[in-house]
Amino acid sequence: MSYERFETRPAAPARRERLAQYWKLMRADRPIGWLLLLWPTWWGLWLAAGGVPPPWILFVFTAGVWLTRAAGCVINDYADRWLDPHVERTRERPLATGAVRGREALLLFAVLMLAAFALVLTLDRLTVLMSFVGVFLAATYPWLKRHTHLPQVYLGMSFGWGIPMAFAAVQGEVPPIAWLLYATNILWSTAYDTWYAMVDREDDLRVGSKSTAILFGDMDLVIQGVLYALVFAGLALVGRQAALGGAYWAGLAVALLLVLRQFWICRRRERGPCFRAFLDNHWVGMVVFAGLAADLALRGAG
Repeated sequence: MSYERFETRPAAPARRERLAQYWKLMRADRPIGWLLLLWPTWWGLWLAAGGVPPPWILFVFTAGVWLTRAAGCVINDYADRWLDPHVERTRERPLATGAVRGREALLLFAVLMLAAFALVLTLDRLTVLMSFVGVFLAATYPWLKRHTHLPQVYLGMSFGWGIPMAFAAVQGEVPPIAWLLYATNILWSTAYDTWYAMVDREDDLRVGSKSTAILFGDMDLVIQGVLYALVFAGLALVGRQAALGGAYWAGLAVALLLVLRQFWICRRRERGPCFRAFLDNHWVGMVVFAGLAADLALRGAG
């Protein structure tokens, strides 16, 4: 009997290693993707509520962002398991190395999406119905890089769907300002994910994957400038339509300085700086949110 107990002891470390691989597959050890989804979702929640949203709705959307981002990473790596072993930055991912099997990834994706859907079921009917669109966008995005040079645009559509859902949950409808903010976020997501795509451009060209970085070619920095200009134009229209004040505009000014720094460090299109520019968009989203939340708080206090 003691010998049998000794033989089963390695099972616990094996389970921990398996869970660690799942954790890595979900990119739970890298919060940048979650934050890039969280900030625009919170933009929508705060605008819809005119300040701090109801606690349960805030919890549902915050937890839902984490779950759907994790699910998106899993299904993305499942779709890219043919590509990732050939890309320097992704060759050590669990599906690329074989540490996690394809069927395990699909099961994990299903569990994460069901958990997110269970949270949404506590909200109103319109939000529940809109969640099906979000599931479709998240599940289909990874396959676009095989067929179109615009997966970054589709990523923006998927990443930003929490904005109209937030308005639906808080107000019971999706007003025009919600769609304006959603469109602005699509532009922002396309821009920052193009920095990301510029990191992998040489590898993607070699294996036949597609991206906006490849589509833009030598005009990449110019088109990036146009995209970011449209982002700030959209955010300015949102501020005007919502009658936001000085704190919001100060937040936009700081965000603009951060974006200008991204262009400076990426002027030679080197991999490291382009990846740094992608990561720095977290701060852009944060300062826009900080300005928005501060402005709405000051309005409420007044």
